[in-house]
Amino acid sequence: METRNLRKERTGVVTSNKMDKSITVAVKWKEKHPIYGKFVNKTKKFHAHDEKNECNIGDTVRIMETRPLSKTKRWRLVQIIEKAK
Repeated sequence: METRNLRKERTGVVTSNKMDKSITVAVKWKEKHPIYGKFVNKTKKFHAHDEKNECNIGDTVRIMETRPLSKTKRWRLVQIIEKAK
């Protein structure tokens, strides 16, 4: 069975690239409040591995779950969807 296809993927915006071979990606989504029904914007930041240091702040990227690479890095860069202007 191919287990690589079962890994989680997220799409987000790069908020920091100051670290060597690492980026911080902010993933946004909307969630409906259980009682009031209002849609609330939620954001979570992930540390991801960028092997070639090719991402810049503002890039839209796709990241994939992987084995633990450090204390906080459990994601890796798959694709740069759109470069920042």
